[in-house]
Amino acid sequence: MKGRIIILLAGLAAANPALAQDSGAGGTQTVRAAVLRVDVPRLPPISRLDTRPEDLGFAGARLAIEDNDTTGRFMGQDFEALEVVATPETAPVEMDKLLAEGIPFIVTLAGDADTLALADQAGDRALVLNAGARGDALRGKDCRVNVIHTAPSHAMLADALAQFLMWKKWPDWFLIAGSHPEDVALADAYRRAAAKFGAKIVETRTYEDTGGSRRSDSGHVQVQKQMPVFTQRAPDHDVLIAADENDVFANWLPYETWDPRPVAGSAGLVPRSWAPSLEAWGATQFQNRFEKLSGRPMREEDYQVWIALRMIGEAATRTQSTEPAKLKEFMLSENFEVAGFKGQKLTIRDWDHQLRQPILLATPSVTASVSPQDQYLHQSSALDTLGIDRPETECKF
Repeated sequence: MKGRIIILLAGLAAANPALAQDSGAGGTQTVRAAVLRVDVPRLPPISRLDTRPEDLGFAGARLAIEDNDTTGRFMGQDFEALEVVATPETAPVEMDKLLAEGIPFIVTLAGDADTLALADQAGDRALVLNAGARGDALRGKDCRVNVIHTAPSHAMLADALAQFLMWKKWPDWFLIAGSHPEDVALADAYRRAAAKFGAKIVETRTYEDTGGSRRSDSGHVQVQKQMPVFTQRAPDHDVLIAADENDVFANWLPYETWDPRPVAGSAGLVPRSWAPSLEAWGATQFQNRFEKLSGRPMREEDYQVWIALRMIGEAATRTQSTEPAKLKEFMLSENFEVAGFKGQKLTIRDWDHQLRQPILLATPSVTASVSPQDQYLHQSSALDTLGIDRPETECKF
């Protein structure tokens, strides 16, 4: 019966979007959202274990709707999230359809440029929750007042790793960056983090993506010969940091470098918003629920979509309202917080609408640490030691 009610309300909303927040049978009110995933052509990942699942992001949304409904059913609230797949070419058309239906909350899984374009397209007709793009410019000079970022920024990820490396007393870094714009942006974040926390980048090298297959039957044989040569004659360093947002080379670095040094960044020890290995703070039960629902471990994109929709559900619960304007106002207020299975409540920065959150430092099997590290203090929140703080922001809403 519940599914029939959702379909009925969705159909009515298409004719009259205002009905999406009106009472349905039994006085139930529906909060409507959508997840818009923009897929771009890409080569297979280095490892078959990293193949993108068909339900990437959407599985996180389904769990969030279940969680929201668990509380919402006692308050006469119902939640739904449409799932839309697009390409960069079709994304504007799909966004227009969602806006025409009066969807007030749109979670996006897209690159920086597409996220910015979709936010501008939405304008004041919808709140965009960025669950994919990491670019610092989206939180800086290109920030938009109608966007909340649940994906951590490059600066947050780089600062999280930098804090741990400085705690380890590994201040000398050998940085290898890919040739794509996203790789360059991530490398810039590591340079900023090094200056911020007192590390030194002894050398930077660029790994050019020449295209072609990333894996083959003889791939490991070729890499075993190529990577030591590529990384030789580097100045003395404590750790090698890879900035590889496109999965071109980083996973080939561990155990293949000329010097016997740990690898971090895009491979080895990786800063993440979420890791399947996390067990603390109730995360084990959370992981189990997701795996039962989807049949696979939770990925960062799933978590970032989940927390975006949970923020909407938390706002509805706390305000006892389903009115989009009230929910948005509360989410951006100093009274808002949401639980994220990371040991503390998560809140939103008022200067750039970035979700404050701890960053996990994970290997493929374990969560080695969580930043911010204890020795880094802040006058308002230790979480603001990660990323762009208020005095540094270039964002002007």
